[in-house]
Amino acid sequence: MEAPIERNKIILSREKSALLLIDIQEKILAVMNNPEQVVANSLKLIKGFKALNIPIFYTEQYPKGLGTTAEPLLKELEGLSPIQKMSFSCSGAGNFFTRLVDNNVSQVVIAGIESHVCVQQTALDLIASSFQVNIAADAVSSRKEIDYRISLDRMRSHKIEITTSEAILFELLNVCGTDEFKEISRIVK
Repeated sequence: MEAPIERNKIILSREKSALLLIDIQEKILAVMNNPEQVVANSLKLIKGFKALNIPIFYTEQYPKGLGTTAEPLLKELEGLSPIQKMSFSCSGAGNFFTRLVDNNVSQVVIAGIESHVCVQQTALDLIASSFQVNIAADAVSSRKEIDYRISLDRMRSHKIEITTSEAILFELLNVCGTDEFKEISRIVK
């Protein structure tokens, strides 16, 4: 009799995951490093999470001053409402963390801006609240490259998983050969 295979607990599970897009707003996006990459990979994540029927949340920091979420993302987020916030961390966005718990979410995938401010503070607060956090490094950015790099290093040192959009989607898939696999494969190309 073969021993059962134990999967690593950090591997993302559809049943426990959610996508959080942080403050990818028109006015601030324009001054980020690699804004096209952030939008393109955020779109892949949104489409992939929708295909896999996994919850998606998105925030807007002070929309009166920074505008709304970038238009290409808004089209894919149709039907969802932004979580508006004034705090840098999403922990200050009303009952957002409680909503995650109520939806049985324990693994949060994050894309957004800025990596060294709102993304990092949210990730650290999520870890402190016993969530597992996965940062899509190709879907986060800051104005300055040094802020981006240092924030990823800092988050990694606090047990936050740093990975890529494609790796996240294939981790959630788990197997190939399904219709979902074909759809995700089309999305990441």
